[in-house]
Amino acid sequence: MSELFLVDAHLDLALNVLEWNRDLTRPIAEIRAAEMGLKDKPGRGHGTVCLPELRRGHIGLVVATQIARVNHNDGQTVVASWSSAAQAWAMTQAQRAWYHAMEEAGELAAIRSRDELERHVALWQNADKDSLQRLPIGYLLSLEGADSLVTLGHLERAYAQGLRAVGPAHYGAGVYAPGTGTTGGFPRRGRELLAEMARLNLILDVTHLSDACFWEAVDSYAGPIWASHHNCRALVPHQRQLNDEQIRALVRRDAVIGVALDGWMLVPGWVQGQTTPEATGLRLKAVVNHIDHICQIAGDARHVGLGSDLDGGYGREQTPLDVDTIADLRRLPEMLRARGHSAEDAQNFVRGNFLRFLHRALK
Repeated sequence: MSELFLVDAHLDLALNVLEWNRDLTRPIAEIRAAEMGLKDKPGRGHGTVCLPELRRGHIGLVVATQIARVNHNDGQTVVASWSSAAQAWAMTQAQRAWYHAMEEAGELAAIRSRDELERHVALWQNADKDSLQRLPIGYLLSLEGADSLVTLGHLERAYAQGLRAVGPAHYGAGVYAPGTGTTGGFPRRGRELLAEMARLNLILDVTHLSDACFWEAVDSYAGPIWASHHNCRALVPHQRQLNDEQIRALVRRDAVIGVALDGWMLVPGWVQGQTTPEATGLRLKAVVNHIDHICQIAGDARHVGLGSDLDGGYGREQTPLDVDTIADLRRLPEMLRARGHSAEDAQNFVRGNFLRFLHRALK
């Protein structure tokens, strides 16, 4: 049953639970029906992610986030913004509490070490079709944006709680690093954060970093590096994307890049809140275009995987037309084969590359 195991390197599960008030243990149709008519959050009534759909799509391992940033009043309108680092820390603790509650319920399984990773992968790969719908989904905990770390001591506390990856920035200004839509390098606190991350052997996620921070991180960080949810600037021009030289630098570091399914990152000229998948004809083939571009730059298919971000503050109104739920991502291996990739390449994309990376990065 090994062909039924996929890895998604970026989902904001707890954010959806606590800020969208979604019970992710329920069927997707029920979640959508409960939100019909609501306008308080983007994507209401159009969500694509829940635990039953992850299992239906055979996505047995995810990188799941904690996310809570400090509101820097920089004109960036983003979710999970709070007035102080203490409030942001408290929100990440509430998110961690939900993950723990799902562990107790048998819905999720924490992946904090190489041994836990190997046992979980074996559990899924040895399961039959009937038992797949009852298996816990493995999750590796990642912090998206480090604003919530009141002090560096909070990072060590978070590591003890299971945190294994950190992206120092999100959108706009940040306490530890400037993020998407900004310029400039790491401030002093950011460099101190990188040093402490290296001491703890945390994975550095370069997603959302300014270009200057990206290069400083790649040049100076001695620990494992990945880009959990990034697409290609050559295909969709925007600082949020990776340019070709950045892709080459990540390949040299033996990193893995997770391609994302947010519509504005897949086709050029997308205006959020106005452009629609129907107007652009957006389909999964656009995702394959970004995968192909990374493979062409890398010279192989060992540095790209899936980092869907399908629950990152949007829903079907901003995803490919042939994606009703996250379960539809299991169609990607067949699409890669049709594009000329080998069966091994397709398997590396859906799981092999990130599993190899984690096997090396985790203690």
